[in-house]
Amino acid sequence: MSRLAAKFAELKQANRKALIPFITVGDPNPEFTVPMLHAMVAAGADILELGVPFSDPMADGPVIQRASERALAHKMSLRKVLALAEEFRQTDKKTPLVLMGYLNPVEMLGYQAFADAAHKADIDGVLTVDLPPEEAAECVELLKEKGIDQIFLLAPNSTEGRVKKMDAVGSGYIYYVSLKGVTGAGHLNTADVEAKLAEIRKNTSLPVGVGFGVKDAQTAKTVAAIADGVVVGSALISKIEENLANPQKAKDEIVELLTSMRLAMDS
Repeated sequence: MSRLAAKFAELKQANRKALIPFITVGDPNPEFTVPMLHAMVAAGADILELGVPFSDPMADGPVIQRASERALAHKMSLRKVLALAEEFRQTDKKTPLVLMGYLNPVEMLGYQAFADAAHKADIDGVLTVDLPPEEAAECVELLKEKGIDQIFLLAPNSTEGRVKKMDAVGSGYIYYVSLKGVTGAGHLNTADVEAKLAEIRKNTSLPVGVGFGVKDAQTAKTVAAIADGVVVGSALISKIEENLANPQKAKDEIVELLTSMRLAMDS
């Protein structure tokens, strides 16, 4: 059983939901990332999504775009992201790590080399935003051989057939994008999300995490009532952006927000 499957099973047994924070690795600087990851786990995070900086993050809103720009200014790359994941693993062997990013850096490295490097870094899942299941067979197979889950995105307009396809090809969990648009955009309509999740669950047994639009403890609590996991990204990265001159304050504010989300989700 993969770490992701084991984590979701453990949470289900405890009648709890996964808190899944996302940060862009290397933002605001590479030295910030690993201590921040450990602090997020201490604040109640169950799974960590590691954003791989990319020059053209088409699915991301301005907040995460600027985070990528800051990380790339420090010469961050896919290999350096994996190196920081390895550093995190030196003292945390339990928390599932998911790489989230775009296909171009993976293709530049090569699927086999990427699978080998991700395995060496003890990565548990890969979510490649612009790799649809129809084109993912080679990558999925290589990752599967290494025990790494390939995670896919579902959108509000995804059809029943597409859910079935992602269920057949993917593993770990499904990431449901709750809003049409980019990260950090819009207002979450819980009724719409709940209705869509009911449709999705008819066609998959995989856990479903919901992201895009989770901004505070109340939203996290509302989403946790209907989903298996709550993904939060832009709200955390905003704390970094607001405190570029004081990274410690950014870290403290991220911990405070995640702690409030964890408490709300468990209440």
